Amino acid sequence: MSRPKRTTRPKKPLRDVRAVILAGGRGTRFWPLGRADKPKQFLQIAGRATMIEETVRRIRPLVPLRKVTTVADAVQTRRVRKLFPALPAANMIVEPVARNTGPALALATARIWLDNPEAVVVALPADHLIKDEKRFLRKLGSAVEMSARAGAMVIFGIPPTYPATGYGYIRFERERPRTCGREAFYPVRAFKEKPSVELADEFLAAGDCAWNSGMFVWTAETFARQAEACAPALFSFWKKAVEALRSGNRGRLRAAFEGAPALSIDYALMEKAQGVLVAEGDFGWSDIGAWSSLLEVWPRDRDGNAARGELAALDSRGCLVWNPGRLTALVGVRNLIVVDTKDALLVCDADLDQKVKVLVEALSRERGRKKLV
Repeated sequence: MSRPKRTTRPKKPLRDVRAVILAGGRGTRFWPLGRADKPKQFLQIAGRATMIEETVRRIRPLVPLRKVTTVADAVQTRRVRKLFPALPAANMIVEPVARNTGPALALATARIWLDNPEAVVVALPADHLIKDEKRFLRKLGSAVEMSARAGAMVIFGIPPTYPATGYGYIRFERERPRTCGREAFYPVRAFKEKPSVELADEFLAAGDCAWNSGMFVWTAETFARQAEACAPALFSFWKKAVEALRSGNRGRLRAAFEGAPALSIDYALMEKAQGVLVAEGDFGWSDIGAWSSLLEVWPRDRDGNAARGELAALDSRGCLVWNPGRLTALVGVRNLIVVDTKDALLVCDADLDQKVKVLVEALSRERGRKKLV
């Protein structure tokens, strides 16, 4: 007796996943190593490669290089081109002027939408550290699938470990999760920007809040639909950008970009969008926001000191030193940041390193010192 032929189910087509890497920004908090033309994402401070190289390498199993788009100004785009010579030139979007992340992500998503409205866009900062890369990729893959299936915008929320006032927060409904790929996705209730210490304490105790990581997932069509429904100013720019991209008229594109609302994507769209979902970003995330954050990244000696360059420390604790190629000697000091470059030396209390940004702003206003920033 002949057996009936076994029919095989057609393979499910793979998702068209694109990555948009936000590669702009200034190097204020990592001065004097970071400068306006060489900000944090182009520094080798968290590993052997630059932070943007680590970001691209991390997502390569999910997104091939030909589907990576970068957004930055002209100077930083030239750095991107040197780091990624195989990246197609059309994938490097040059911002005509600085208008924050809202217009930048709208423009990049509009380009992708013209190519494939159903493409899933993974929007990532270029300068974050993720320690558990396997877990991150697994969760990112689930977020891609959830976004494609549900037509939802997804954001990664970082479980808070202390009452931080320098991050935005996401409040969500823990009782009604949706699942995809064994990962839970929670409906977002509200976004809260950089709270007071008292409010941050409340958020930490509530158990239904997460830090806003700035990592988003959406389909190009969902972005357009949400912008049209919830963000008229951003959608007005979207329409102009789409027409300018279709025509190939750079002048029209520049004019549209200059007239766009100078808002972060959170203010411009995410806080207004409907049905946003948050996934738990428990994969060892750090935004490496200032020099002191590297104390949790670099190897430390028994007294908690960390250094790039040779270090001789006597009765010194909790210090971080950047001085490659030279010996730095510390005697009887605590909690210091020491950064030595060819034209500037920074010595700073580690608890006050966020004020380096204020120092840089002051230097930029002084005649004869602008070249140092």
